[in-house]
Amino acid sequence: MFRFSTAGESHGEALIALLSGLPSGIPVDQEFIDRELWRRQQGYGRGGRMKIERDHAHILSGVRDAHTIGSPIAILIENQDWKNWQESLPVEAVDPAKHKRVASPRPGHADLAGALKYNFPEARYVLERASARESTARVAAGGIAKMFLRELGMEVLSHVLQVGTAAVQHADASWESIEALAARDEVLLNCTDAEAEQRMKEQVDIALRTGDTVGGVFEVVAHGVPPGLGTYANWDERLDGLLAAAVMSLQAVKGVEIGEGVSVATSFGSKVHDEIGYEHKEAKAFTGFTRGSNHAGGIEGGVSNGSDLLVRGYLKPISTLRRPLGSVDFATREPVKAAYERSDVCVVPAAGVAAEAMVALTLARCALEKFGGDSLVETKRNYDGYCQQLRNY
Repeated sequence: MFRFSTAGESHGEALIALLSGLPSGIPVDQEFIDRELWRRQQGYGRGGRMKIERDHAHILSGVRDAHTIGSPIAILIENQDWKNWQESLPVEAVDPAKHKRVASPRPGHADLAGALKYNFPEARYVLERASARESTARVAAGGIAKMFLRELGMEVLSHVLQVGTAAVQHADASWESIEALAARDEVLLNCTDAEAEQRMKEQVDIALRTGDTVGGVFEVVAHGVPPGLGTYANWDERLDGLLAAAVMSLQAVKGVEIGEGVSVATSFGSKVHDEIGYEHKEAKAFTGFTRGSNHAGGIEGGVSNGSDLLVRGYLKPISTLRRPLGSVDFATREPVKAAYERSDVCVVPAAGVAAEAMVALTLARCALEKFGGDSLVETKRNYDGYCQQLRNY
C-alpha cells in the first residue's frame, strides 16, 4: 500500500517526508525535487521567511543510484531559520525566559482550537505544526510521486485563476500554457493571463499597503490520466472524494471544486454534461470516445474518464495580519490584539504547487492500487496491458 507522512515544525531543525509502497526502479531526479521546492517558495506577496530558506531535499533512504529501491523513502529538508530558534524550541527542557509565547490566538488560525485540544497554556506549539511551512515536506514527497506518474504518461501542474476580486476571464487555459508557466525562472502570480495577473498584483498591493492579506483560487490540472482510476463501488474509494480530501487538507484551503462543480449547480443538465462522441482512435488516445467539453473535470461517478482532471482550491486569506484583529490574552482573558509573527500577504501560487503535490500523491496511490507492481517494470507492464485493453474496447 502506498502511503506518505510528514514530520517537523515550522521553526524546528528540519522537516521530514516519509513515503512507502513505491515500486523499485523509478528514476529520481534530485534537481527536479529542488525545483519543486523552489516553485513553492515563489510568488508576489511572500513574506520574509522566503529570504531565509533555500529549501533542499536531502534523501536519506529508499533511493540508490538515482532510482527507488522499493524500501521506504525518507527526505529531510533543513530549516535555515532554526539557528534563530534553537534556544526557544530545544528538545530538552527549556529556560522559560527564552520561550517565545504566542500570547493571544489569531482569528482564523488553529491557535485557539489547538490549544484547547492539547491543553497548551498558549499557542506556540500549535503554530509550529499547523503552519503552512509543513507543506514543504508534502512538495518534496509530491516530487517523487510526480516522477512515478511521469513514467505512466501523467503530469500534474497548477495555475492561478483568482486573487482577491481579480480573476481570469476564461479559466480554460491550455495545457501548453500551464507548462510554460512552470518553466519560468521568475514567478509573479502564476497566471496564464498576463492582463489578469497584473490585476491580481494590484490586489496584493492593496493588502500590502493596508496591513491585510488576500486569498484566491488555484486550479490543479492532471494531464494524461487514463480512464478507470478510482471507483464508484465504495464511498471512500471515489477519486473525486480522495482528491477533495487531499487538497482540502492544505493549510488555508476552505473549499475544493472538481471541474465546474460550483457553477453547474445553478445550471440545467443539458448545459453542463459533457456530450460523448466517437472517432477513430489516435495513436496517443486511450479510447475512441471523445468529449465536446470537460465540465466534469475528468471525473464521473468517482472514476477518471480520460479527460484532464481539474481540481480547484479556494484559499482563504492568511490569518496572520500586520494589523491584527481582536483577540483575548491566553493568561489574563483580557481583550487584546491577536499575535503577529512574520508572515505572507498572498500565497495562492505557492498553495497551487502544494496542491499539485497532493494531487500527484493521490493519483500515485490510485495508480498503484489499480496497476500494482513491486518494480516499475512490472507496473508499466500492467499499465500497458490496461491501455491495450482500452484501445481494444
